Order: sequence, then C-alpha cells, then structure tokens
Amino acid sequence: MTRTGVSQIASPWQRLLIFYQWILDNGDKRTDPWLLVYSPVPITCIFLCYLIIVWLGPKLMAHKEPVNIKAILIIYNFTMVCLSAYMFYEFTATSWLANYSLLCQPVDYSNSPLGIRMASVCWWFYFSKVIELSDTVFFILRKKNSQLTFLHVYHHCTMIFNWWAGVKYVAGGQSFLIGLINSLVHVVMYMYYGLAALGPHMQKYLWWKRYLTSIQLLQFLIVTVHTTYNLFADCDFPNSMNIVVVAYAISLIGLFSNFYYQSYIAKKTKRL
Repeated sequence: MTRTGVSQIASPWQRLLIFYQWILDNGDKRTDPWLLVYSPVPITCIFLCYLIIVWLGPKLMAHKEPVNIKAILIIYNFTMVCLSAYMFYEFTATSWLANYSLLCQPVDYSNSPLGIRMASVCWWFYFSKVIELSDTVFFILRKKNSQLTFLHVYHHCTMIFNWWAGVKYVAGGQSFLIGLINSLVHVVMYMYYGLAALGPHMQKYLWWKRYLTSIQLLQFLIVTVHTTYNLFADCDFPNSMNIVVVAYAISLIGLFSNFYYQSYIAKKTKRL
C-alpha cells in the first residue's frame, strides 16, 4: 500500500504518533543525546508543572507570610549573571572564530570543534531558560503576585519551547545572534535583581531600572529586523524557524511596549 493510502486510513491517534516519530527522527543527531532535547515530552512535563505552580502557588501562599529567601536570591541572581556572561562569551568567541556572517549563517551540523562548541552553548542557553522558571517560584514564595503577569508567564513558557526546537533542529547558524544578545541583556537584568536583593540600601543605586525594559525592547527590534532580512535572503536556514522568530519577537515587542507604557508613562501621567 502506498504512503498516501496509509495516511488516508490512519486514525488521528496514529497520525499523531507518526508526527511524534517524525519529531524524534529529524533532529540534530549531535544534540539528541543531550539533556531535555531528544523528545518534547520532558520539557512539556516541565511546562505543565510550571503552569500548575503558577495557578496553585498563590492559593497556597494566600494565608501564609512571605518566605525570607534573601540569601537564595542573592546567590541565584549572581549565579545567573555568571552563566549569562559565560554564554555571551561563548556565542561571541565561537561565532568570531568560525567566521560567522551576520547576514546569512547556515547551521554547521558537523562534529568539528567549533560546530560542537556552538551547539553546546545553544544547549546551555536553552537550559538557562529552564532554570529561569525559578524566577516565578521566587515571586510566589515572596508573595509578589503582581509580578505574575501574562507577559511574565508567556515569556517564560514560550522561551523553553522555542529553544527546545532551536537546539533540536538548528543548534547554531542564524540563531546564534538571538542567544548572544539575550545573554548580554540578562547579564544586566540579573545584575539588577542581584543588587536589589542585597537590601533597600541599594535602591539609590538602581535608578536605571526603567532602562531594562528599553534594552529588552531594543533586542527584540534587532532580532525582528535581522530575522526578517533572512526571510527574504537566499540563505540556507529554515524559513519556518525565521517565521516563528519574527512572529514571536513581534508579540514580545507588543507586550513589553505595553508594560513600559503602563509602568512608566501612564503612572507618570496620573501623578501629573
């Protein structure tokens, strides 16, 4: 029987299994053995647990005092500064040594030292997004429920899936620029959170908080322009990935722009 004939008689469940097998079989063979890469099931389970925590956590904390996790926050935030700095260095150094092009860079699927090095830092970037789910847990424990916005949850949830797909199928190539810029932004962001965790006496040195959102918006604009160019360029990088990145970056521009307006412009207008 032909493949077409099989697809015509296959049940929806069978088609789902065929699609799932396709997902497993068509990934980057170099990254498949790495933690949380081969199958989407583990990261999906993490995602579902995360949503349960977001929904249930504030309810469990409703009648409890905020948990004092100052020491944990200091260690966590400065550890994330170090991890982000390491990833920024690796993205920069590897792309420089491999003569990456900013205009068109296909994925190097070889087992060359630089090819594996780039794939490895892409995995670390993906894994860092899993670690960053802890941000939400810390908000809940400290009863900072106002921080549990749609933007916060959406951003954390989608990043883990976007970069699972990135490491699974395109560990390197054009995607390196996203990791490079975002790692640098997160050095600044977690430095702010780390300093803020030291105590109220640091607030006078943290006047630059509002500029964090501006920096984040700038990175999304750069990614949008860069990826849009690649949609129309003759470059051996999957357009399906480029389309997802552009759509995602535009959604974040909208959400972060609204956050900036509500946090800094609208509040200032009300005070006047």
